[in-house]
Order: sequence, then C-alpha cells, then structure tokens
Amino acid sequence: MRSGDEPLHARSPLRIRCGLALWGLLWAVAGTVAFVMAGRPQWAAACAALAAIAAADLVMVIRHIRQGPHYQPGRNIPPYEPDRGRNEIRRAAGRRRDSRP
Repeated sequence: MRSGDEPLHARSPLRIRCGLALWGLLWAVAGTVAFVMAGRPQWAAACAALAAIAAADLVMVIRHIRQGPHYQPGRNIPPYEPDRGRNEIRRAAGRRRDSRP
C-alpha cells in the first residue's frame, strides 16, 4: 500500500549503482592490466570478463538515468485503499469462467 508521500521522499538507487559500477569497472580493468603484466592469463581473463559485466551494468544504469523520472502521482492523488481481499474474489470468479467448456 502506498503511504501517499512517495514522490516527496522516494530516492533512486541509480546514482549509487552508477558509482559502484564505475568503481568495479576501474578495479577490474586495473586487475586485468596487473595480471597481464604478471603473466597470469587466466586471472586476466577473469578480470576482463568482470570488467565487461561492470561496463554493461554501467551502460544500463546510465541509460535508465537518462530516461528521467517515470510517472509519480501528484499530491492531489490520494493513497491507494487496502485490498481487503477483493482480488481473491476476482481470482475465484476468473477460475470459474476458465473452467467452462
């Protein structure tokens, strides 16, 4: 159930996720370079794979950030009412309709 004040207090985790993905990308690239220099190709490949995953996550997060905020109800929209079991009645009626030949 909504409390009605989400648009005022909602926080997006995208900025922190962007920072963590960037931090992981930097460390994975540094690990790849370090393991290549040390002559450890398996560890370098593992770090390169991790860098690719971090880069893909970073691209996706930046894409979501650029999409901007999605619809949030305004102050004049009241909170949703509690369900109070109404959906159970609808589901039961739907099952009865589906069982007909």
